[in-house]
Amino acid sequence: MRWSIAAGGRETGEVTSSGSVSVFAGFRFLPEVISVAVRWYLRYGLSYRDVEELSAERAVTVDHVTIYRWLQRFTPEFIEAARPCRHAPGDRWFFDETYVKVAGKWACLYRAADQHGQVIDVLLSRRRDLAAARRFFTRPLRACTVPAEVTTDRAPVYPRVLDELAPSALHTVEQYANNPIETDHGRLKARLRPMRGLKRHRSARILAAGHAFVQNLRRGHYDIATGSPTATGSASLRRPGNHHVTGVASGTLHRSCPG
Repeated sequence: MRWSIAAGGRETGEVTSSGSVSVFAGFRFLPEVISVAVRWYLRYGLSYRDVEELSAERAVTVDHVTIYRWLQRFTPEFIEAARPCRHAPGDRWFFDETYVKVAGKWACLYRAADQHGQVIDVLLSRRRDLAAARRFFTRPLRACTVPAEVTTDRAPVYPRVLDELAPSALHTVEQYANNPIETDHGRLKARLRPMRGLKRHRSARILAAGHAFVQNLRRGHYDIATGSPTATGSASLRRPGNHHVTGVASGTLHRSCPG
């Protein structure tokens, strides 16, 4: 597999990926610098220029455009590398949708969480319709066991989708029953508020997924040790196959899950 690498905002050609090559290979900045910058942006209500300023205070000179490129490049890598360490979702799922503005138009953001507060999945769709709802339900069901109970709002598409994909699940539509996921929307909206707007659907998808990942990480839904004393200062995120993660939580992360 090959991809283009941007080092310090400049394209440096292609790098061949293998099971033993770090995805940070070819980048001018230290992996820890990249990881912390991505984590800051996903976790806190900061702009890219805010992250640039915080980095400069720590003697790291990096342009805000480069930080944007890091976020787009490495957020999916962190999510995928940590996937084997993620806890299995509970048996009660809450599905809901909210709206975000992308390129000046409203888009529907589907989000699902379990009774423990773990965000199971997110899906950005240009439309709120049967096809989008079916696609959103299919993804977590493909990776997880069928839940015992699913709570949604009273949208007419949900009974049809559940009868098709999870007929054994109890469907709950009582008033206020979906408060857990609706409250969780607020945390994402608080992250989006300082931004000047989302310009591309790809960027919006990555940000929504990255925010969910960091929220799950800080809530303890991953078997990942933070600040491991075995850290050597070099990042160990590799792909594919070797699911090592560094730098997302507090500077350095190391897998503690088996396999």
